[in-house]
Amino acid sequence: MNIEIINKNNIDVAHVTADDLVITDLQSAIDLIMTVNYEYGINDIAISKNLITDKFFILSSGLAGEVLQKFINYRFRIAIYGDYSKYSSKPLKDFIYESNNGRDVYFTEDLNGAVNKLVALKRR
Repeated sequence: MNIEIINKNNIDVAHVTADDLVITDLQSAIDLIMTVNYEYGINDIAISKNLITDKFFILSSGLAGEVLQKFINYRFRIAIYGDYSKYSSKPLKDFIYESNNGRDVYFTEDLNGAVNKLVALKRR
């Protein structure tokens, strides 16, 4: 796993990249939170959906709820970017819509959109 710091408008966002999945279960999400916090002192993360297990996007698994609740509990914000067109689940589409209208979790098409959303939300 690699973490690149993107600074925009004097706000730092941790961009996570890797060759393998980064979030596979609740513990791996907590590990990511702790790594970013301890090594960089940043609480905004942008990550590709390709680095998150597909189970996350099956809402009935409960993984998305568990993981995102940990981000919120630890006062982290996350923007997950990628192509969501392959998902036909109405509950997932509704979840993405509702998340995008909040302040802690955001789903976008690309890294630039993810960073822009995190920076804009930080400034409110």
